[in-house]
Amino acid sequence: MSIFALQFLWSMSKVSTASVLYIIGSMIFWAFSFVWVKVAYESFEPVSTVLIRLIISSGLLFLFLLLTGKMAAIKKEDYKLILLLSFFEPFMYFMGESFGMQLVSSTLAAVIVSTIPLFATLFAFLFLRERITVWAILGMAISFLGVGTMIFENGFELNASLLGIMLMFVAVLSTIGYSLTLKKLAHRYTAVNIIAYQNFLGIFMFLPFYFLWEHENLMRSTLSADSWLAIVQLAVFASSLAFIFFTKALKVLGVAKSNMFINLIPVFTAVFAWWLRDDVLDGQKAVGIVIVVSGLFVAQIKRINDEA
Repeated sequence: MSIFALQFLWSMSKVSTASVLYIIGSMIFWAFSFVWVKVAYESFEPVSTVLIRLIISSGLLFLFLLLTGKMAAIKKEDYKLILLLSFFEPFMYFMGESFGMQLVSSTLAAVIVSTIPLFATLFAFLFLRERITVWAILGMAISFLGVGTMIFENGFELNASLLGIMLMFVAVLSTIGYSLTLKKLAHRYTAVNIIAYQNFLGIFMFLPFYFLWEHENLMRSTLSADSWLAIVQLAVFASSLAFIFFTKALKVLGVAKSNMFINLIPVFTAVFAWWLRDDVLDGQKAVGIVIVVSGLFVAQIKRINDEA
């Protein structure tokens, strides 16, 4: 076992069991979300799925804030920022992810989304002049090689929908805009308050597209119990409890250690999709996942060493 791995395990041995359970719980919920979306799509279209998910999630989060006495009103000077935040996520993020997931597998979607921290580091370097480490550059190169391994075969022939891949990267880039905007709000409000408000505002952003594209079809559709259950699971576990659990764990573990766990989401998604949806997990995809996850770990070596 490498010195880095031993150092990480030693640092983890000093944190509470509750924090580890919180981070693992959030990771499992987010991994399952890529599978639940596919189940929801058996009856619902993308915008309908997101809209119902946001309505349930924002209601649950506001209820949580009220019951815990942690509800905070958004200050007038922050209205534009919270609106911009909601535009990036959930609106643009889910526009990219939801339509993208109609065209690519749950596993590939999870792998592409897992590269968000790498793009965040790159954009912070390019536009904010934040320092970038050699480990981060190496990690990016390794991860992109892994994504390439999953989507190309037989001499660079795409084995996945190009449009689907592009839409998934719209979600990735939307998160970069979200992260840059979030930096201006994060010190003023708790994470749960921010997520509750952004999800609530997102409802009104999706409503016009729901009535324009999907309302008539939804009214005529036969909706299965499995699809309804999947949307409820997305709202309760992926859009609500996962964020609450992650926030609790983040306070104890720190950003770098938390991201180490999140790096494993594509692995769990691949297993869940194979188990529950009979998704094909061949040798090439498995190798691609291993390469991507390895790159994500390499990119964070310096941060883990700093927090250890």
